[in-house]
Amino acid sequence: MSGSAATATTLFGLAMAATLAIGVLSARGRDKGMAEWSVSSRGLGVLFIWLLMAGETYTSFSFLGTAGWSYSFGVPILYLVAYLTTGFAVAYVVGPALWTYASRHRLLSIADMAEHRFRSRPVGILVAVTATVFLVPYVQVQIQGMGVVVNAMTYGSVDLHVAAVVSFVVAEAFILVSGLRGSAWVSVLKDVLVILAVVFLAVWVPLHYLDGYGDFMTRMVQEKPEWLTFPGHESGGLNGTWFVSTLLLNAVTISIFPTTVAGYLSAKSPNALRRNALLLPWYQLLLFIPMMVGAVALFALPTLDNPDLALFRLVTDSLPAPVVAVIGVAGALSAIVPMSVFMLAIGTLCGRTLLGGGNGSDPRSRAHRNRAAGARDDAPGSAQDVRIKRLSQLVCFLAGLVALLGALFFPNTLVQLSVLSYEGLAQLVPLALLSLFWRRLTAAAGVAGTLVGLGVVLLLWWTDNDPWHGINGGLLGLTANLLVAAALTYARPLTSTSARPPGPHQQPGQNPSDRGETV
Repeated sequence: MSGSAATATTLFGLAMAATLAIGVLSARGRDKGMAEWSVSSRGLGVLFIWLLMAGETYTSFSFLGTAGWSYSFGVPILYLVAYLTTGFAVAYVVGPALWTYASRHRLLSIADMAEHRFRSRPVGILVAVTATVFLVPYVQVQIQGMGVVVNAMTYGSVDLHVAAVVSFVVAEAFILVSGLRGSAWVSVLKDVLVILAVVFLAVWVPLHYLDGYGDFMTRMVQEKPEWLTFPGHESGGLNGTWFVSTLLLNAVTISIFPTTVAGYLSAKSPNALRRNALLLPWYQLLLFIPMMVGAVALFALPTLDNPDLALFRLVTDSLPAPVVAVIGVAGALSAIVPMSVFMLAIGTLCGRTLLGGGNGSDPRSRAHRNRAAGARDDAPGSAQDVRIKRLSQLVCFLAGLVALLGALFFPNTLVQLSVLSYEGLAQLVPLALLSLFWRRLTAAAGVAGTLVGLGVVLLLWWTDNDPWHGINGGLLGLTANLLVAAALTYARPLTSTSARPPGPHQQPGQNPSDRGETV
Protein backbone atom coordinates (compact mmCIF):
# COMPACT_ATOMS: atom_id res chain seq x y z
CA MET A 1 0.00 0.00 0.00
CA SER A 2 1.38 3.42 -0.97
CA GLY A 3 1.86 6.24 1.52
CA SER A 4 -1.08 8.18 0.07
CA ALA A 5 -3.35 5.14 0.24
CA ALA A 6 -2.30 4.41 3.83
CA THR A 7 -2.98 8.01 4.89
CA ALA A 8 -6.40 8.10 3.24
CA THR A 9 -7.37 4.69 4.61
CA THR A 10 -6.34 5.62 8.14
CA LEU A 11 -8.31 8.86 8.06
CA PHE A 12 -11.32 7.01 6.69
CA GLY A 13 -11.13 4.50 9.55
CA LEU A 14 -10.93 7.27 12.16
CA ALA A 15 -13.89 9.04 10.55
CA MET A 16 -16.01 5.88 10.69
CA ALA A 17 -15.12 5.39 14.37
CA ALA A 18 -16.11 9.01 15.10
CA THR A 19 -19.37 8.56 13.17
CA LEU A 20 -20.22 5.46 15.17
CA ALA A 21 -19.44 7.19 18.48
CA ILE A 22 -21.50 10.30 17.63
CA GLY A 23 -24.48 8.25 16.47
CA VAL A 24 -24.55 5.86 19.42
CA LEU A 25 -23.86 8.43 22.15
CA SER A 26 -26.59 10.78 20.87
CA ALA A 27 -29.23 8.58 22.54
CA ARG A 28 -27.77 8.74 26.06
CA GLY A 29 -30.34 9.71 28.67
CA ARG A 30 -33.22 9.58 26.20
CA ASP A 31 -36.57 7.79 26.36
CA LYS A 32 -36.24 4.36 24.72
CA GLY A 33 -39.76 4.18 23.28
CA MET A 34 -40.89 3.81 19.67
CA ALA A 35 -41.70 7.53 19.26
CA GLU A 36 -38.18 8.52 20.37
CA TRP A 37 -36.55 5.95 18.09
CA SER A 38 -38.59 6.74 14.99
CA VAL A 39 -39.28 10.51 15.21
CA SER A 40 -37.09 11.72 18.13
CA SER A 41 -40.20 12.24 20.29
CA ARG A 42 -41.13 15.14 17.97
CA GLY A 43 -38.46 17.20 19.69
CA LEU A 44 -35.96 18.41 17.05
CA GLY A 45 -35.53 22.15 16.52
CA VAL A 46 -34.96 24.10 13.30
CA LEU A 47 -31.19 23.46 13.13
CA PHE A 48 -31.39 19.68 13.55
CA ILE A 49 -34.37 19.41 11.18
CA TRP A 50 -32.41 21.39 8.61
CA LEU A 51 -29.32 19.22 8.99
CA LEU A 52 -31.32 15.99 8.90
CA MET A 53 -33.37 16.86 5.82
CA ALA A 54 -30.38 18.43 4.06
CA GLY A 55 -28.59 15.13 4.66
CA GLU A 56 -31.33 13.33 2.77
CA THR A 57 -31.02 15.60 -0.27
CA TYR A 58 -27.20 15.66 -0.47
CA THR A 59 -26.49 11.94 -0.90
CA SER A 60 -23.69 9.95 -2.52
CA PHE A 61 -25.48 10.70 -5.81
CA SER A 62 -24.54 14.34 -5.28
CA PHE A 63 -20.84 13.45 -5.50
CA LEU A 64 -21.10 10.69 -8.09
CA GLY A 65 -24.25 10.95 -10.20
CA THR A 66 -24.47 14.74 -10.31
CA ALA A 67 -20.94 15.12 -11.66
CA GLY A 68 -21.49 12.06 -13.88
CA TRP A 69 -24.70 13.39 -15.41
CA SER A 70 -23.08 16.77 -15.97
CA TYR A 71 -20.16 15.05 -17.73
CA SER A 72 -22.40 12.77 -19.81
CA PHE A 73 -25.49 14.87 -20.59
CA GLY A 74 -25.07 18.45 -19.41
CA VAL A 75 -28.11 20.62 -18.71
CA PRO A 76 -30.68 17.86 -17.87
CA ILE A 77 -28.98 17.47 -14.46
CA LEU A 78 -30.48 20.83 -13.46
CA TYR A 79 -33.72 18.94 -12.77
CA LEU A 80 -32.16 17.94 -9.44
CA VAL A 81 -31.95 21.50 -8.08
CA ALA A 82 -35.26 22.44 -9.69
CA TYR A 83 -37.39 19.71 -8.12
CA LEU A 84 -35.75 19.88 -4.69
CA THR A 85 -36.23 23.64 -4.46
CA THR A 86 -39.81 23.45 -5.73
CA GLY A 87 -40.46 20.54 -3.39
CA PHE A 88 -39.51 22.65 -0.38
CA ALA A 89 -42.11 25.20 -1.46
CA VAL A 90 -44.67 22.37 -1.39
CA ALA A 91 -43.25 21.25 1.98
CA TYR A 92 -43.95 24.71 3.43
CA VAL A 93 -47.66 23.83 3.22
CA VAL A 94 -47.63 20.04 3.44
CA GLY A 95 -45.11 19.59 6.26
CA PRO A 96 -47.02 21.51 8.97
CA ALA A 97 -50.30 19.88 7.89
CA LEU A 98 -48.89 16.36 8.20
CA TRP A 99 -47.18 17.22 11.50
CA THR A 100 -50.46 18.52 12.96
CA TYR A 101 -52.45 15.48 11.85
CA ALA A 102 -49.84 12.97 13.00
CA SER A 103 -49.17 14.71 16.32
CA ARG A 104 -52.88 14.91 17.14
CA HIS A 105 -53.32 11.16 16.68
CA ARG A 106 -49.83 9.92 17.68
CA LEU A 107 -48.98 8.65 14.19
CA LEU A 108 -45.44 7.85 13.04
CA SER A 109 -45.47 7.29 9.26
CA ILE A 110 -47.43 7.73 6.03
CA ALA A 111 -48.82 4.20 6.51
CA ASP A 112 -50.09 5.24 9.95
CA MET A 113 -51.77 8.29 8.45
CA ALA A 114 -53.41 6.34 5.63
CA GLU A 115 -54.65 3.70 8.08
CA HIS A 116 -56.04 6.34 10.43
CA ARG A 117 -57.65 8.40 7.66
CA PHE A 118 -59.57 5.43 6.23
CA ARG A 119 -59.94 3.45 9.50
CA SER A 120 -58.55 0.51 7.52
CA ARG A 121 -55.48 -1.54 8.33
CA PRO A 122 -55.38 -3.08 4.80
CA VAL A 123 -54.93 0.43 3.37
CA GLY A 124 -52.08 1.04 5.81
CA ILE A 125 -50.49 -2.28 4.81
CA LEU A 126 -50.73 -1.38 1.11
CA VAL A 127 -48.97 1.93 1.74
CA ALA A 128 -46.30 0.28 3.93
CA VAL A 129 -45.54 -2.50 1.44
CA THR A 130 -45.48 -0.17 -1.58
CA ALA A 131 -43.19 2.32 0.17
CA THR A 132 -40.85 -0.47 1.29
CA VAL A 133 -40.56 -1.98 -2.19
CA PHE A 134 -39.51 1.36 -3.63
CA LEU A 135 -37.23 2.34 -0.73
CA VAL A 136 -35.03 -0.77 -0.55
CA PRO A 137 -33.38 -0.02 -3.92
CA TYR A 138 -32.47 3.43 -2.55
CA VAL A 139 -30.64 1.77 0.35
CA GLN A 140 -28.69 -0.40 -2.09
CA VAL A 141 -27.79 2.61 -4.21
CA GLN A 142 -26.33 4.34 -1.15
CA ILE A 143 -24.36 1.22 -0.15
CA GLN A 144 -22.90 0.89 -3.63
CA GLY A 145 -22.25 4.63 -3.79
CA MET A 146 -20.34 4.37 -0.51
CA GLY A 147 -18.23 1.56 -2.01
CA VAL A 148 -17.33 3.63 -5.07
CA VAL A 149 -16.45 6.70 -2.99
CA VAL A 150 -14.26 4.81 -0.50
CA ASN A 151 -12.53 2.81 -3.21
CA ALA A 152 -11.69 6.04 -5.06
CA MET A 153 -10.57 8.03 -1.99
CA THR A 154 -8.25 5.22 -0.81
CA TYR A 155 -6.65 4.88 -4.27
CA GLY A 156 -8.16 1.41 -4.66
CA SER A 157 -6.79 0.08 -1.35
CA VAL A 158 -10.23 -0.55 0.18
CA ASP A 159 -12.27 -2.97 -1.91
CA LEU A 160 -15.78 -1.99 -3.03
CA HIS A 161 -17.30 -4.91 -1.12
CA VAL A 162 -15.38 -4.14 2.06
CA ALA A 163 -16.57 -0.51 1.91
CA ALA A 164 -20.16 -1.71 1.40
CA VAL A 165 -19.98 -3.90 4.51
CA VAL A 166 -18.42 -1.08 6.56
CA SER A 167 -21.19 1.33 5.55
CA PHE A 168 -23.85 -1.23 6.50
CA VAL A 169 -22.29 -1.96 9.91
CA VAL A 170 -21.78 1.72 10.81
CA ALA A 171 -25.25 2.83 9.71
CA GLU A 172 -27.04 -0.11 11.34
CA ALA A 173 -25.11 0.24 14.60
CA PHE A 174 -26.15 3.80 15.36
CA ILE A 175 -29.61 3.68 13.80
CA LEU A 176 -30.62 0.61 15.80
CA VAL A 177 -29.40 2.18 19.05
CA SER A 178 -30.22 5.86 18.58
CA GLY A 179 -32.83 5.98 15.83
CA LEU A 180 -33.54 9.22 14.01
CA ARG A 181 -31.70 11.31 16.60
CA GLY A 182 -28.49 9.45 15.79
CA SER A 183 -28.88 10.33 12.10
CA ALA A 184 -29.46 13.98 13.00
CA TRP A 185 -26.26 14.14 15.06
CA VAL A 186 -24.18 12.37 12.38
CA SER A 187 -25.61 14.91 9.90
CA VAL A 188 -23.79 17.63 11.84
CA LEU A 189 -20.41 16.05 11.05
CA LYS A 190 -21.48 15.20 7.52
CA ASP A 191 -22.69 18.67 6.60
CA VAL A 192 -19.65 20.44 8.03
CA LEU A 193 -17.41 18.26 5.87
CA VAL A 194 -19.65 18.57 2.80
CA ILE A 195 -19.70 22.36 2.94
CA LEU A 196 -15.92 22.56 3.46
CA ALA A 197 -15.27 20.05 0.65
CA VAL A 198 -17.49 21.51 -2.05
CA VAL A 199 -16.57 25.15 -1.34
CA PHE A 200 -12.89 24.17 -1.65
CA LEU A 201 -13.59 22.32 -4.92
CA ALA A 202 -15.49 25.32 -6.28
CA VAL A 203 -12.27 27.34 -6.04
CA TRP A 204 -9.64 24.69 -6.68
CA VAL A 205 -10.90 22.77 -9.71
CA PRO A 206 -11.44 25.59 -12.25
CA LEU A 207 -8.21 27.32 -11.20
CA HIS A 208 -6.09 24.17 -11.28
CA TYR A 209 -7.37 22.61 -14.50
CA LEU A 210 -8.39 25.75 -16.41
CA ASP A 211 -7.74 29.49 -16.18
CA GLY A 212 -10.67 30.18 -13.86
CA TYR A 213 -14.39 30.51 -14.38
CA GLY A 214 -14.10 32.88 -17.34
CA ASP A 215 -12.03 30.39 -19.31
CA PHE A 216 -14.33 27.56 -18.22
CA MET A 217 -17.50 29.28 -19.43
CA THR A 218 -15.90 30.45 -22.66
CA ARG A 219 -14.75 26.95 -23.54
CA MET A 220 -18.14 25.45 -22.65
CA VAL A 221 -19.94 27.86 -24.98
CA GLN A 222 -17.45 27.47 -27.80
CA GLU A 223 -16.53 23.79 -27.55
CA LYS A 224 -19.44 22.07 -25.76
CA PRO A 225 -22.64 23.97 -26.69
CA GLU A 226 -24.65 20.73 -26.86
CA TRP A 227 -24.18 20.28 -23.10
CA LEU A 228 -25.79 23.68 -22.42
CA THR A 229 -29.17 23.24 -24.16
CA PHE A 230 -31.95 20.65 -23.95
CA PRO A 231 -32.05 17.75 -24.51
CA GLY A 232 -28.35 17.78 -23.66
CA HIS A 233 -25.59 15.59 -25.08
CA GLU A 234 -26.88 12.15 -26.12
CA SER A 235 -29.31 12.12 -23.20
CA GLY A 236 -31.86 9.86 -24.84
CA GLY A 237 -34.68 12.40 -24.98
CA LEU A 238 -34.36 14.25 -21.67
CA ASN A 239 -35.87 17.36 -23.22
CA GLY A 240 -37.83 20.29 -21.81
CA THR A 241 -41.02 18.25 -21.55
CA TRP A 242 -39.24 15.59 -19.51
CA PHE A 243 -37.67 18.30 -17.34
CA VAL A 244 -40.98 19.97 -16.47
CA SER A 245 -42.93 16.73 -15.97
CA THR A 246 -40.18 15.29 -13.74
CA LEU A 247 -39.97 18.52 -11.76
CA LEU A 248 -43.73 18.47 -11.09
CA LEU A 249 -43.81 14.79 -10.16
CA ASN A 250 -40.77 14.81 -7.88
CA ALA A 251 -41.65 18.10 -6.19
CA VAL A 252 -44.96 16.62 -5.02
CA THR A 253 -43.59 13.14 -4.30
CA ILE A 254 -40.76 14.35 -2.08
CA SER A 255 -43.35 15.88 0.25
CA ILE A 256 -44.65 12.39 1.15
CA PHE A 257 -41.36 10.49 0.76
CA PRO A 258 -41.25 8.31 3.92
CA THR A 259 -37.87 9.73 4.94
CA THR A 260 -39.08 13.29 4.41
CA VAL A 261 -42.15 12.57 6.53
CA ALA A 262 -39.89 11.18 9.26
CA GLY A 263 -38.15 14.56 9.24
CA TYR A 264 -41.50 16.38 9.41
CA LEU A 265 -42.73 14.34 12.37
CA SER A 266 -39.51 14.81 14.36
CA ALA A 267 -39.98 18.60 14.53
CA LYS A 268 -40.95 20.44 17.72
CA SER A 269 -43.65 22.45 15.99
CA PRO A 270 -45.15 23.33 12.59
CA ASN A 271 -43.29 26.64 12.66
CA ALA A 272 -39.96 24.78 12.79
CA LEU A 273 -40.95 23.09 9.52
CA ARG A 274 -41.94 26.37 7.89
CA ARG A 275 -38.58 27.92 8.78
CA ASN A 276 -36.85 24.79 7.53
CA ALA A 277 -38.69 24.98 4.19
CA LEU A 278 -37.37 28.54 3.77
CA LEU A 279 -33.78 27.57 4.59
CA LEU A 280 -33.35 24.28 2.72
CA PRO A 281 -33.43 25.71 -0.85
CA TRP A 282 -30.23 27.62 -0.06
CA TYR A 283 -28.48 24.33 0.69
CA GLN A 284 -29.22 23.15 -2.85
CA LEU A 285 -26.83 25.80 -4.21
CA LEU A 286 -24.06 23.40 -3.21
CA LEU A 287 -25.29 20.99 -5.91
CA PHE A 288 -24.07 23.36 -8.61
CA ILE A 289 -20.47 22.64 -7.59
CA PRO A 290 -20.41 18.90 -8.49
CA MET A 291 -22.18 19.90 -11.71
CA MET A 292 -19.38 22.37 -12.46
CA VAL A 293 -16.71 19.81 -11.55
CA GLY A 294 -18.26 17.28 -13.93
CA ALA A 295 -18.23 19.87 -16.71
CA VAL A 296 -14.56 20.77 -16.04
CA ALA A 297 -13.77 17.05 -16.35
CA LEU A 298 -14.91 17.25 -19.98
CA PHE A 299 -11.69 19.17 -20.68
CA ALA A 300 -9.41 17.65 -18.03
CA LEU A 301 -10.44 13.99 -18.57
CA PRO A 302 -11.97 13.82 -22.06
CA THR A 303 -11.76 10.00 -22.30
CA LEU A 304 -13.12 9.05 -18.86
CA ASP A 305 -14.60 5.53 -18.93
CA ASN A 306 -16.89 5.91 -15.89
CA PRO A 307 -18.47 9.39 -15.75
CA ASP A 308 -19.61 8.80 -12.15
CA LEU A 309 -15.95 8.97 -11.11
CA ALA A 310 -15.40 12.40 -12.70
CA LEU A 311 -15.22 14.28 -9.40
CA PHE A 312 -13.02 11.79 -7.55
CA ARG A 313 -10.66 11.30 -10.49
CA LEU A 314 -9.97 15.03 -10.51
CA VAL A 315 -9.57 15.03 -6.73
CA THR A 316 -7.19 12.04 -6.51
CA ASP A 317 -5.12 13.25 -9.49
CA SER A 318 -4.51 16.76 -8.16
CA LEU A 319 -4.67 16.84 -4.34
CA PRO A 320 -2.62 15.40 -1.45
CA ALA A 321 -3.92 12.33 0.38
CA PRO A 322 -5.21 14.12 3.53
CA VAL A 323 -7.38 16.46 1.45
CA VAL A 324 -8.57 13.56 -0.69
CA ALA A 325 -9.52 11.73 2.52
CA VAL A 326 -11.57 14.66 3.87
CA ILE A 327 -13.49 14.98 0.59
CA GLY A 328 -13.95 11.21 0.49
CA VAL A 329 -15.26 11.07 4.04
CA ALA A 330 -17.78 13.80 3.15
CA GLY A 331 -18.92 11.64 0.23
CA ALA A 332 -19.05 8.51 2.41
CA LEU A 333 -21.15 10.22 5.09
CA SER A 334 -23.42 11.49 2.32
CA ALA A 335 -24.25 7.82 1.74
CA ILE A 336 -24.44 6.72 5.39
CA VAL A 337 -26.84 9.42 6.65
CA PRO A 338 -29.60 8.95 4.04
CA MET A 339 -29.06 5.17 4.12
CA SER A 340 -29.71 5.12 7.86
CA VAL A 341 -32.88 7.21 7.53
CA PHE A 342 -34.15 5.00 4.68
CA MET A 343 -33.69 1.89 6.81
CA LEU A 344 -35.37 3.53 9.80
CA ALA A 345 -38.33 4.57 7.64
CA ILE A 346 -38.74 0.99 6.37
CA GLY A 347 -38.53 -0.31 9.93
CA THR A 348 -41.21 2.10 11.13
CA LEU A 349 -43.50 1.37 8.18
CA CYS A 350 -43.36 -2.42 8.40
CA GLY A 351 -42.62 -2.96 12.08
CA ARG A 352 -45.64 -0.97 13.21
CA THR A 353 -48.15 -1.35 10.38
CA LEU A 354 -47.36 -4.74 8.90
CA LEU A 355 -46.13 -6.74 11.93
CA GLY A 356 -47.15 -4.69 14.95
CA GLY A 357 -50.91 -4.67 14.44
CA GLY A 358 -51.22 -1.13 13.09
CA ASN A 359 -52.16 1.98 15.06
CA GLY A 360 -55.55 0.71 16.23
CA SER A 361 -57.67 2.94 13.97
CA ASP A 362 -59.42 0.07 12.21
CA PRO A 363 -62.85 -0.36 13.91
CA ARG A 364 -62.42 -4.14 13.61
CA SER A 365 -59.26 -4.23 15.75
CA ARG A 366 -58.96 -4.94 19.47
CA ALA A 367 -56.74 -1.89 19.90
CA HIS A 368 -59.48 0.28 18.45
CA ARG A 369 -62.00 -1.03 20.97
CA ASN A 370 -59.55 -0.43 23.81
CA ARG A 371 -59.06 3.16 22.73
CA ALA A 372 -62.79 3.72 22.45
CA ALA A 373 -63.05 2.56 26.07
CA GLY A 374 -60.33 5.01 27.10
CA ALA A 375 -57.45 2.52 27.35
CA ARG A 376 -54.21 2.54 25.35
CA ASP A 377 -51.86 -0.42 25.05
CA ASP A 378 -49.14 1.41 23.07
CA ALA A 379 -48.18 4.17 25.51
CA PRO A 380 -44.42 4.92 25.66
CA GLY A 381 -42.66 2.22 27.68
CA SER A 382 -45.60 -0.20 27.61
CA ALA A 383 -45.10 -3.83 26.62
CA GLN A 384 -46.80 -3.18 23.28
CA ASP A 385 -44.63 -0.13 22.58
CA VAL A 386 -41.47 -2.12 23.34
CA ARG A 387 -42.67 -4.98 21.13
CA ILE A 388 -43.39 -2.67 18.19
CA LYS A 389 -40.02 -0.98 18.55
CA ARG A 390 -38.19 -4.33 18.55
CA LEU A 391 -40.11 -5.47 15.47
CA SER A 392 -39.27 -2.18 13.74
CA GLN A 393 -35.59 -2.54 14.59
CA LEU A 394 -35.62 -6.10 13.24
CA VAL A 395 -37.19 -4.94 9.96
CA CYS A 396 -34.67 -2.08 9.81
CA PHE A 397 -31.82 -4.59 10.10
CA LEU A 398 -33.31 -7.01 7.56
CA ALA A 399 -33.97 -4.27 5.00
CA GLY A 400 -30.37 -3.14 5.25
CA LEU A 401 -29.16 -6.74 4.97
CA VAL A 402 -31.22 -7.33 1.81
CA ALA A 403 -29.77 -4.16 0.28
CA LEU A 404 -26.23 -5.17 1.30
CA LEU A 405 -26.59 -8.64 -0.24
CA GLY A 406 -27.94 -7.03 -3.38
CA ALA A 407 -24.94 -4.69 -3.52
CA LEU A 408 -22.50 -7.59 -3.02
CA PHE A 409 -24.02 -10.23 -5.29
CA PHE A 410 -26.59 -8.56 -7.58
CA PRO A 411 -25.28 -5.01 -8.09
CA ASN A 412 -27.51 -4.27 -11.08
CA THR A 413 -30.79 -5.90 -10.02
CA LEU A 414 -32.23 -3.51 -7.43
CA VAL A 415 -30.35 -0.52 -8.83
CA GLN A 416 -32.34 -0.86 -12.03
CA LEU A 417 -35.49 -0.54 -9.94
CA SER A 418 -34.18 2.58 -8.19
CA VAL A 419 -35.10 4.65 -11.25
CA LEU A 420 -38.71 3.78 -10.43
CA SER A 421 -38.53 4.84 -6.78
CA TYR A 422 -39.94 8.33 -7.17
CA GLU A 423 -42.43 7.21 -9.80
CA GLY A 424 -43.70 4.36 -7.64
CA LEU A 425 -43.89 6.39 -4.43
CA ALA A 426 -45.75 9.11 -6.33
CA GLN A 427 -48.70 6.74 -6.61
CA LEU A 428 -49.17 7.01 -2.83
CA VAL A 429 -49.86 10.75 -2.99
CA PRO A 430 -53.69 10.37 -3.13
CA LEU A 431 -53.83 7.86 -0.25
CA ALA A 432 -51.19 9.44 1.99
CA LEU A 433 -51.68 13.16 1.31
CA LEU A 434 -54.67 14.22 -0.78
CA SER A 435 -57.01 12.06 1.28
CA LEU A 436 -56.33 14.26 4.32
CA PHE A 437 -57.80 17.24 2.44
CA TRP A 438 -60.19 15.38 0.10
CA ARG A 439 -62.75 14.12 2.61
CA ARG A 440 -64.96 12.38 0.11
CA LEU A 441 -62.22 10.05 -1.19
CA THR A 442 -63.07 6.45 -0.24
CA ALA A 443 -60.66 3.66 0.62
CA ALA A 444 -61.80 1.57 -2.35
CA ALA A 445 -61.31 4.46 -4.78
CA GLY A 446 -57.89 5.35 -3.34
CA VAL A 447 -56.66 1.76 -3.48
CA ALA A 448 -57.95 1.24 -7.03
CA GLY A 449 -56.28 4.45 -8.18
CA THR A 450 -52.99 3.45 -6.55
CA LEU A 451 -52.98 0.02 -8.19
CA VAL A 452 -53.79 1.50 -11.62
CA GLY A 453 -51.06 4.12 -11.22
CA LEU A 454 -48.50 1.47 -10.27
CA GLY A 455 -49.59 -0.63 -13.23
CA VAL A 456 -49.08 2.27 -15.66
CA VAL A 457 -45.62 3.05 -14.25
CA LEU A 458 -44.45 -0.56 -14.40
CA LEU A 459 -45.90 -1.08 -17.90
CA LEU A 460 -44.15 2.00 -19.31
CA TRP A 461 -40.88 0.95 -17.66
CA TRP A 462 -41.17 -2.68 -18.79
CA THR A 463 -41.87 -1.69 -22.41
CA ASP A 464 -39.08 0.93 -22.38
CA ASN A 465 -41.58 3.77 -22.97
CA ASP A 466 -40.57 5.91 -19.98
CA PRO A 467 -40.47 8.80 -20.71
CA TRP A 468 -43.43 8.59 -23.09
CA HIS A 469 -43.10 11.32 -25.76
CA GLY A 470 -40.94 13.17 -23.26
CA ILE A 471 -43.42 12.92 -20.35
CA ASN A 472 -42.21 11.29 -17.15
CA GLY A 473 -43.93 7.90 -16.75
CA GLY A 474 -44.61 8.57 -13.08
CA LEU A 475 -46.67 11.65 -13.92
CA LEU A 476 -48.72 9.63 -16.40
CA GLY A 477 -49.25 7.01 -13.71
CA LEU A 478 -50.31 9.63 -11.15
CA THR A 479 -52.73 11.15 -13.67
CA ALA A 480 -54.36 7.75 -14.26
CA ASN A 481 -54.34 7.19 -10.50
CA LEU A 482 -56.24 10.41 -9.81
CA LEU A 483 -58.71 9.87 -12.65
CA VAL A 484 -59.64 6.40 -11.39
CA ALA A 485 -59.87 7.56 -7.77
CA ALA A 486 -62.04 10.54 -8.73
CA ALA A 487 -64.31 8.48 -10.99
CA LEU A 488 -64.97 5.83 -8.33
CA THR A 489 -65.38 8.41 -5.57
CA TYR A 490 -67.92 10.56 -7.40
CA ALA A 491 -69.77 7.52 -8.70
CA ARG A 492 -70.68 6.81 -5.07
CA PRO A 493 -73.68 8.83 -3.83
CA LEU A 494 -72.85 11.50 -1.27
CA THR A 495 -74.47 10.51 2.04
CA SER A 496 -75.28 12.75 4.95
CA THR A 497 -72.68 10.93 7.08
CA SER A 498 -69.84 11.50 4.63
CA ALA A 499 -70.86 15.13 4.21
CA ARG A 500 -70.75 15.93 7.93
CA PRO A 501 -67.40 17.31 9.10
CA PRO A 502 -65.84 15.67 12.16
CA GLY A 503 -65.96 17.38 15.51
CA PRO A 504 -62.82 19.38 16.39
CA HIS A 505 -61.94 17.11 19.33
CA GLN A 506 -63.26 13.83 17.95
CA GLN A 507 -60.98 10.88 18.62
CA PRO A 508 -60.71 7.58 16.75
CA GLY A 509 -63.49 5.24 17.72
CA GLN A 510 -66.01 7.88 18.82
CA ASN A 511 -67.90 7.56 15.57
CA PRO A 512 -67.24 4.30 13.73
CA SER A 513 -69.32 5.47 10.78
CA ASP A 514 -66.95 8.38 10.17
CA ARG A 515 -64.66 7.05 7.46
CA GLY A 516 -62.51 10.13 7.01
CA GLU A 517 -61.01 13.05 8.80
CA THR A 518 -59.47 16.15 7.29
CA VAL A 519 -56.34 17.89 8.44
